[in-house]
Amino acid sequence: MISRQRTVLIKSGGYNASMIDCTKIKLAQRHQISDWAVEAPCAHTPFADYVAQTRERLAQAHAGQNEAAKIVEGNAPFELIPSGAFVTGSDKPFKRGVLLVHGLTDSPYHMRHLADFFQRNGFRVMAILLPGHGTQAGDLLEVKWQSWAATVAYGATCLAQEVDEVYLAGFSAGAALCVRHAAHDNRVRGLFLFSPALEITPRAKWAKWHRLYSWLMPYTAWVSVLRDADHFKYESFCKNAAAQMYALTQSLPREALAIPVFTAASADDATVNSAATWRFMERATNAANQLVWYATQVVAGVNVTWVNSALPEHNIVSSAHTAVVMSPRDAHYGVVGAYVNCLHYCAQDAARCCSGKESVLLGEISEVNLHKGLLRRLTFNPHYAQLENAMQQFIERLP
Repeated sequence: MISRQRTVLIKSGGYNASMIDCTKIKLAQRHQISDWAVEAPCAHTPFADYVAQTRERLAQAHAGQNEAAKIVEGNAPFELIPSGAFVTGSDKPFKRGVLLVHGLTDSPYHMRHLADFFQRNGFRVMAILLPGHGTQAGDLLEVKWQSWAATVAYGATCLAQEVDEVYLAGFSAGAALCVRHAAHDNRVRGLFLFSPALEITPRAKWAKWHRLYSWLMPYTAWVSVLRDADHFKYESFCKNAAAQMYALTQSLPREALAIPVFTAASADDATVNSAATWRFMERATNAANQLVWYATQVVAGVNVTWVNSALPEHNIVSSAHTAVVMSPRDAHYGVVGAYVNCLHYCAQDAARCCSGKESVLLGEISEVNLHKGLLRRLTFNPHYAQLENAMQQFIERLP
């Protein structure tokens, strides 16, 4: 019998994480607030200065670490000028631009393939780093969702200074932030949403009460305490992050959005409530809307493209929350990437899962999949090229 970590579902559309890490990893310096925690930028800071200042902060945060330059590069905000032919704006350098917003505990690295796609398609690209991210997991202990929202607003304003048409693209929590901002900013002409985190269980609102006792028992401020071996994503997850996600989802608009929306999501998602995404797209009213739906069962709907997420010939049993935006060729998360996700197992089984010596299944960490055999969480989208084709068709239909 394969042993697994005890888990608590911060779900109904929320986050899945281990309550007690069975590997008994102790709290360390990375589980404290650092001197280099990233904050929301000042409103009038030029975007290039924001990128440079944040990179400097990240360099200080990761000084002395192995592969520090690589870590800084992957976690830093960035910007791209369209490659090849592009349409200029009426009185601005570019017609279209897109702001990229990563997910909770993630980094701009997760948006790099999307950035390249938009750059090739004539978009001015800006990617932000959300406050509390990119440094160490403890920097999420005190962050507020309003700081994330303020950073999105800053990025949208910087982009609007250079383009006629502002688009927002977000992954998971970043998608929720994009939806929220679009409802209040009429400069936004459309959205690209990937594995959007639009709902979270009401139980998460109680996560903030750890403050009554975590000052005495610091471990209780954490949902999971892990090794944080991933260069571009925190593995440890604090309760404040869950509480802030709940508060963010409660601030989302309930009315339908009229602007064009492209969404890609997995029915098998164990991190967010994918049913909330389906309902959101049903309410959206623009005729150009498109939903790419990864599932093991056939589905049908208006403007819905079903993609079979099971590929038995490649040992893939389903898609996963962590997979949608990542190319199979990615050097870190791809088919032969440097990083593999076996965090759902205890030490001995995690070693088996990650060793490469045993046959493993790839997919979402659902109970159904975990009972099928040794499972590695899927970190890339085997249908990524098809996803780009769908986005390109969506762009071609934009007014």
